[in-house]
Amino acid sequence: MTSLLPDLGDVRDLRLVAVDMDGTLLDDEKRIGPGFDLVLTAMAERGIQLVAASGRQYATLHRQLDRPGLLYIAENGAWVLRDGEVISRDGLDRDAAMRTVEIARARVARGADAGTVLCGTSSAYVERSDKKFLAQTGPYYALLTVVEDLTTVQDDLLKIAVYDFTGSASAAPDFAGIGDDAKLVVSGQHWLDVGSPTADKGRALRELQENLGLGPQHTMVFGDYLNDLGMLAQARWSVAMDNAHPQVRAAAAYVAPSNNDNGVLRTLAAAMGVPLG
Repeated sequence: MTSLLPDLGDVRDLRLVAVDMDGTLLDDEKRIGPGFDLVLTAMAERGIQLVAASGRQYATLHRQLDRPGLLYIAENGAWVLRDGEVISRDGLDRDAAMRTVEIARARVARGADAGTVLCGTSSAYVERSDKKFLAQTGPYYALLTVVEDLTTVQDDLLKIAVYDFTGSASAAPDFAGIGDDAKLVVSGQHWLDVGSPTADKGRALRELQENLGLGPQHTMVFGDYLNDLGMLAQARWSVAMDNAHPQVRAAAAYVAPSNNDNGVLRTLAAAMGVPLG
């Protein structure tokens, strides 16, 4: 992994920094690197706001970051919030959600080692409750409810997440029949997300920019995986992590050190001229 920091040039117009979580801000042990609060303080002094942009649940993001004034793009763009106030929501149609649940169940019946998470605004819900599956889903869902039947859940639905122990790339073709009122996104090596056809981190970031009176010329984005591509396109400073998927690296204007090398915070600190110590 490279330890070289990208030269981002003049960042005096920077007002918004959107950061993916897993594989980007968080290291492989799901920890935030040293200097987070120092960098946040320096950003606030310069009028720069931080957006946590993730496939994760809002409750999980808020629990881990828990800093006043942060912006959140949760559930891969389905929900955008600030201090608990909803800025925008682009949820999944219930019929599409139920079709996806049935497809996922059929895969498991054929032998797939996978589990489904139904993501709502009040909680996330699972039918599979063994330790192996919950060990993979628990860190991403601070609010997680085990139910007997996902199709009986009554909640405002945001998306469906499928964790496949074999890998998301091999699982994706099985969801080709979800319909035009849903969209499949490969969001990690083992994660697939099914959401609204218009839900996307990039669209959510664009709506947030409009809400704040900002544009791509004021925005920096850090990402590592395919679900970050739309977001990278909305930023003058588009930064891929050194550990990023090849397509993400190709789409970005800059490459930062890896998530295990504290690349996000080191890059931001260097751009603002702030020593991390």
